[in-house]
Amino acid sequence: MAKDYYETLGIDKSASKDEIKKAFHKMAHKYHPDKNKGDDTKFKEVNEAYQTLSHDQKRAQYDRFGSDGPAGFAGGQGGFGGGQGFGGFDFSGFNQGQGGMEFDMGDLGDIFGDMFSGGMGRRGAHSRRGRDISTEIDLDFTEAVFGTTKSILLTKQSACEVCSGSGAKPGTKMDECKTCNGQGQIREMKRSILGSFSSIKQCDSCTGAGKIPHEKCSECHGKGVHNKQEEIKVAIPAGLNNGETIRMTGRGEAIKGAPSGDLYIRINIRPHKTYRREGANLMTDVHIKLSDALLGMNYDLETLDGSLEIKIPEGINHGEFLRVKGKGVPSGSKRGDIIIRIQIKMPTKLSKKSRDALEILKQEGI
Repeated sequence: MAKDYYETLGIDKSASKDEIKKAFHKMAHKYHPDKNKGDDTKFKEVNEAYQTLSHDQKRAQYDRFGSDGPAGFAGGQGGFGGGQGFGGFDFSGFNQGQGGMEFDMGDLGDIFGDMFSGGMGRRGAHSRRGRDISTEIDLDFTEAVFGTTKSILLTKQSACEVCSGSGAKPGTKMDECKTCNGQGQIREMKRSILGSFSSIKQCDSCTGAGKIPHEKCSECHGKGVHNKQEEIKVAIPAGLNNGETIRMTGRGEAIKGAPSGDLYIRINIRPHKTYRREGANLMTDVHIKLSDALLGMNYDLETLDGSLEIKIPEGINHGEFLRVKGKGVPSGSKRGDIIIRIQIKMPTKLSKKSRDALEILKQEGI
């Protein structure tokens, strides 16, 4: 019975190669037998349709004769099915000269990579680089508000200063790695539940560089890196919050022949005895006597910039707020404010004179 490969992939007969590939990926993910609710029969049909429509010559023959086309069309296998292996995929013609079959290994890499690495596949693989490291810095409250510069000492893998990270004795040449023939990678065969397939790994001899020193550096013995204590200056920007992290690109651990990792620094801020932060504002409580609340007063407020005299108006209520503009946390070209909450201290004991005065106030309705 003739098969409609376009219908199998859910595409039009005028579909481009990219549209065919996208449809194949979608269907292969849906029906792969190793996935929940997969369908081995459907998966093989999708694979068969893709192998035909993705190949210009086979597609032309199919468009002309259909899936039951002339006998012996697909390498003498009868029709387009071909030999089956590796979970239903036809590997019979991967190499040129074996029926002219061209198969994009990237298709398999995307599908199986997605299945076994949480959807990342080869497209989400990170390039080779040094290891990221992290540390912490403790700051005073004022340092965090206005910013500062701190020095930290770290013991980490750093590039060798003698050979500049090449691993070679200064003035000597680099030779092509014989293990990987200068490729920096080695292909090896692996087996899985789906069958045999090849994978590529970094060459251990040259650590992926493709070259090895003709004469090794005497300091790092050809490794290009070594453990050392390094002093790093960290510029702390103004206005950081407790628990925030600063990232210093390339200041992590070094690796031969590749970029260094990054350094992540967590900021721990010691509390202030007077102020607490709310966004760009500084909050504080000011405790005053009842008489000062009734009559008003001038109050010396210690800010992060120094002492500042503020006026507390007469008749202020307990819990009322006052604002001192522009003395808070820097935020861009501006600064937040200081927000003062008034706390009135009520007397616990009254002298006779004070009691008499309050009786007078009481009679006046105050």
